[in-house]
Amino acid sequence: MMRSPASWDAEPDWRVHALCVGEDPELFFPVTETDAATARARAVCRRCPVLRPCRDWAVRHGETDGVWGATTASQRRAIRRAILLDR
Repeated sequence: MMRSPASWDAEPDWRVHALCVGEDPELFFPVTETDAATARARAVCRRCPVLRPCRDWAVRHGETDGVWGATTASQRRAIRRAILLDR
């Protein structure tokens, strides 16, 4: 039975729905953080049904490497700074 995306919120591990599963991990951890180096990974992320939980997890856990939820490490640092400023 196929579950609807609305039921995924109850899923204890959103990662089982991630499109990056089965992709080459090196795609998501490029040597440089340029647009060209991250473009393919971010394209996978943008199609992913769990983009937001992935990105939120990476921001909350201070993930400092790779592409998570279509964001780079520097983008996540900016998000964390903005969250801290809003407090």
